[in-house]
Amino acid sequence: MADMPEPVLLGSKPMTAAEVVDVVRGRAYVGLAEAVEKNLAATRQHIEKLADATSPTYGVSTGFGALATRHIPVESRTALQRSLIRSHAAGAGPAVEPEVVRALMLLRLRTLASGYTGVRPETAQTLAALLNADITPIVHEYGSLGCSGDLAPLAAVALALMGEGEVVHAGTRRPAEEALRAEGITPLVLAEKEGLALTNGTDGMLGMLLLAAADLHRLLDIADLTAAMSVEALLGTDRAFAADLQALRPHPGQAVSAARMFAALQGSKIVESHRGPDCNRVQDAYSLRCAPQVHGAARDTLAHAELVADRELQSAVDNPVVLPDGRVESNGNFHGAPVGYVLDFLAVPVADVASIAERRTDRMLDQARSHGLPPFLAHDPGVDSGHMIAQYTQAGVVSELKRLAVPASVDSIPSSAMQEDHVSMGWSAARKLRKAVDGLTTVLAVELLTAARALDLRAPLTPSPVTGRVRDLLRTRVEAPGPDRHLAPEIAAAEELVRSGAVLAAAELEVR
Repeated sequence: MADMPEPVLLGSKPMTAAEVVDVVRGRAYVGLAEAVEKNLAATRQHIEKLADATSPTYGVSTGFGALATRHIPVESRTALQRSLIRSHAAGAGPAVEPEVVRALMLLRLRTLASGYTGVRPETAQTLAALLNADITPIVHEYGSLGCSGDLAPLAAVALALMGEGEVVHAGTRRPAEEALRAEGITPLVLAEKEGLALTNGTDGMLGMLLLAAADLHRLLDIADLTAAMSVEALLGTDRAFAADLQALRPHPGQAVSAARMFAALQGSKIVESHRGPDCNRVQDAYSLRCAPQVHGAARDTLAHAELVADRELQSAVDNPVVLPDGRVESNGNFHGAPVGYVLDFLAVPVADVASIAERRTDRMLDQARSHGLPPFLAHDPGVDSGHMIAQYTQAGVVSELKRLAVPASVDSIPSSAMQEDHVSMGWSAARKLRKAVDGLTTVLAVELLTAARALDLRAPLTPSPVTGRVRDLLRTRVEAPGPDRHLAPEIAAAEELVRSGAVLAAAELEVR
């Protein structure tokens, strides 16, 4: 059984992307530092003074959005908070993935713990309790425009804190009230300002960005490996990946991918077999020779996206905010443009890395370009079709990835009676990036499956130690070349090896 990640104590130090993944996927315990609870109590006193004042303060004693001009009397403010959450929990469509919900819960908790939102300590403590009890509110696909926060998704979480709506608990979808009772958690009765504080954040889109970044680090490392296997299988050269050639164009991501591919091919008897003057090929095709340039550009794009994510991870996103001197100020920090742009940006290299992988796969299947491999890598061409339709599957996914690379953040549909007249659509950008990451996983799995088969067909020549270990790992789940078999389960098996990190572990390639 794997060791549990270290607990994450909010307020003890700035939160990291790795801690987000530990809590969301590793179920690390999350708590509040003692200093955070004291700060929340002190900040709350400012809100309570404003709540008692005769002059209205937005979010404390007024309506919301386009209804902010109405001063709400004290006796109606509990109903105001309850109505805000119920009305904003207006999502539709299928439920999003539990890990996305856990991420937005954790990131909203992080902002509550910052002390700028004005919530009571018990509100933050209850949200932490839901995370630790693995109670996951049902959040629907549609309902966020990426501005004024991920409103409907966050409202669904706030609804569960109130003991309303539905959640997933112990693997079962059930009423929130029932799940909270089972875990001994008292539902909240929200006080002034807390409805806004629970819903006014970029947490859903940021959470999906952080999870996608973690996945893309693994997938780009795997893309280097599958590309190296394809170069080897197609009797390509490793010389184009040499460090002195890469240094002529000093993009850092390119250097990493080239070094990884070069290292992966060392010791290959297949590569050695066609060195020297007898080889009549001058240059390999772009999909082989330029893999470090494409993969490297994707790495550099990811680095930029992570820079933005880290800045957002250190931000206190709410409106209005409570400043240390007691002022409550409106602002526009809830606008999702910074996160939405990089979510869209990442979808472009994801599509391109998949596209170049599909081209390498197609080359291995084409008798005219594969340098001696049988058509479609078939056992008995004509009787067998080999991997012909596996490439069709890749092509279908790549076509979808190109559509998903069209940006969402260039769109804006005004809302709230034109008060919210320019929105980011960052949630939509995040949702399509998640689909794109899944698509890239499938494309790389098919390349892995095809390149491993091609390497076997180069026998008695042997692959490098690195690519050989990856091939051998695949052979524990997928049989060696032979007559046609049901390919869908083999693609699924390769996907699982890619997704789980087993491919990287087998490669034992530590090059950065």
